[in-house]
Amino acid sequence: MRFDRHTVVLLVRPDDAPDLPPDALDRIQDAHLAHQAGLVEQGAVLAAGPFLDGDDGRVRGFAVLSVDPQMARELYANDPAVRAGHLVAQVSSWMVPEGQVRFEQVPVPRSMLEAAAGD
Repeated sequence: MRFDRHTVVLLVRPDDAPDLPPDALDRIQDAHLAHQAGLVEQGAVLAAGPFLDGDDGRVRGFAVLSVDPQMARELYANDPAVRAGHLVAQVSSWMVPEGQVRFEQVPVPRSMLEAAAGD
């Protein structure tokens, strides 16, 4: 059997995340979304999004990348939420049977305002 190999990033809120005012958190979130959208436009991120209603509230988001794990670490080291200490990127390789998962190019939000606009 053949396998496709992807890099996966879990975005986790560290226990020692800084306590920031809401307006600073909003700016960080907008910058994070813009950074993520840029990675999608570059073709590095194939899919990404937040987790909701999870058993571990520290696990905030998930991304599947087309790049190797080392490059993923470098890309997420530049994420504004990671740089601010608000999130930590945990990187792993993920294998699935070849062709089992397909990714389509779709627009992604560059800000909370765009995300809230929804349908």
